[in-house]
Amino acid sequence: MSPTQRALELAREQGYRAAVVEKWNAFAPTPDGKRRGIRQDLFGFIDVIAIREGETLAIQATSLGNVSDRVKKITGEDCIAALGDVRKAGWRVVIWGFGLNSKRRIVHREVDVS
Repeated sequence: MSPTQRALELAREQGYRAAVVEKWNAFAPTPDGKRRGIRQDLFGFIDVIAIREGETLAIQATSLGNVSDRVKKITGEDCIAALGDVRKAGWRVVIWGFGLNSKRRIVHREVDVS
């Protein structure tokens, strides 16, 4: 199961109505300039939106090993303006990393970058 699918499942378990907001853009050039397509996150960093009464949660879903890279991405130059706007809208922004522990059970780590 992908991190995005795990995030959907976890958000719903926590009582949120959740939906995937990243999309596949088949026409966007990849960093090497070829047109093979890329996944595009909402505002450059949101994979899943989750809502419940009085709260909107913007989730970046990833593997446990990539959590720190996602923090750098979201707080970096390319996303900082959008992050500020999302914060002003009152959304909570989190990175959810998923992986396996030593007993081969799924675990998750949350980092709040709101």
